[in-house]
Amino acid sequence: MAASGGRWLLWHGRCWFSQAESAVRPQPSDSLYPPIVASATAKSKAAKRRRLEHFNQRVHAAASIEEKLRLYGQLQRPKYMVYPQTFALNADRWYRSFTKTVFLPGLPPRAASAAAKSAGAVAPEAAKTPEGAAGAAPKAGKAPEPGTAAPRAAKTPQLAAYLDMGELRSLACDALLQESFYQHKKRPFLYRHQDHTPGPFLTQLVSTLAAFLCGRNPLLAASSLDLKPEVNYYWHHGEEVVVHGHRKGRVDPVRFQIDDKPHLQIRVPKQLPEIVPLESDLGDVPVINHKPSKLPLFKKQYENKVFIGSKVADPCCYGHTQFHLIPDKLRRERFVRANLEDQIEVLYRANGIASLFAWTAAQAMYQGFWNEADVTRPFVSQAVVTDGKYFAFFCYQLNTLALTVETSKNNPRKNICWGTDSKPLYDVVEDGSVKGFNDEVLLQLVRFLLNRPKEL
Repeated sequence: MAASGGRWLLWHGRCWFSQAESAVRPQPSDSLYPPIVASATAKSKAAKRRRLEHFNQRVHAAASIEEKLRLYGQLQRPKYMVYPQTFALNADRWYRSFTKTVFLPGLPPRAASAAAKSAGAVAPEAAKTPEGAAGAAPKAGKAPEPGTAAPRAAKTPQLAAYLDMGELRSLACDALLQESFYQHKKRPFLYRHQDHTPGPFLTQLVSTLAAFLCGRNPLLAASSLDLKPEVNYYWHHGEEVVVHGHRKGRVDPVRFQIDDKPHLQIRVPKQLPEIVPLESDLGDVPVINHKPSKLPLFKKQYENKVFIGSKVADPCCYGHTQFHLIPDKLRRERFVRANLEDQIEVLYRANGIASLFAWTAAQAMYQGFWNEADVTRPFVSQAVVTDGKYFAFFCYQLNTLALTVETSKNNPRKNICWGTDSKPLYDVVEDGSVKGFNDEVLLQLVRFLLNRPKEL
């Protein structure tokens, strides 16, 4: 007896035996017809999924990093432009949500210990010449006001014990006096004060300290110092419905682009060591259920670019430290006049989070990783944000690039950013002398420059 639906019922004694055919009959290996797949041009979900799978296969099969980056940014759609230095209120929370970043106040302790080890590695050699160090200290003491830096330097005895603080203080004060006292500069144009004095001071300070510390950190000797480079990163995070145009009603990923231009950056041939393990969970990421246009952010359609400041073939393909200069339009005095003192540190945090995420994520993509092939090791970079007087320090560890809706569902990893509040390097420059010089800020800057991999 045969039953409908491809089932045969056999009578055997008092029992019924049923044998069912499979829903889809297997095709022989020598079939003349290709498998049935969804259309590549339809509007269905299956067609969209097929197009996405085909795109991922092309990127995975790319022969070079340049080809992979070209394919990754090939499709151009309107995207939100994220400005690291922004006037938006509470922008740091939004930037943490866009980049899946946990912010922790303060700096990780391992950076300080690594800097102390690198400084102590040459301490025996420095001990052989005590006369030179003793002779340099009185000369360096002429620039700052006497007795102002000693109490602050006592907070960091480990690093100060290995370094000649008098010589470092002298280098910093000489660079400051050269730009703000010795040179007779004309009055700057409107909104150009940062290019007039703080910009040249920061350039001279970083280059001088880096050259002075090359003997204690061999990584700096092989580094590359970029002046006003271009840094770009393009990524997807979240979904939205297209509301205008011929694609109205379709669901698209929310696209972001950061176009950053730090004042200085140091690139190195070897990667900085990880701070915490890759899977560390040290906090929560803010969840913002509003469109980025409410921040406000604005959309624009142009080239999707991923760039660390150099080409892929450059041997210095890892980031060490960035230096960002706050523009005149976002100066501290303007926030005070507008009764927005609480937004001063928000500006520094937003700058550090957005800039370091873009720079570190672009470094990871230069190594072949992307959102469908997540990182297998963390990437670490540092940043200093300043207006020429107040300095804030940030350290960023990139743990994941999987920020799209599909890849972030089962991804517990979070990016981590450590940061400090801004502190003044000095109080005032009067009559050819620097008053109220802060050794603690200078030592933190030296710690950043002395950071290096464990094997060096």
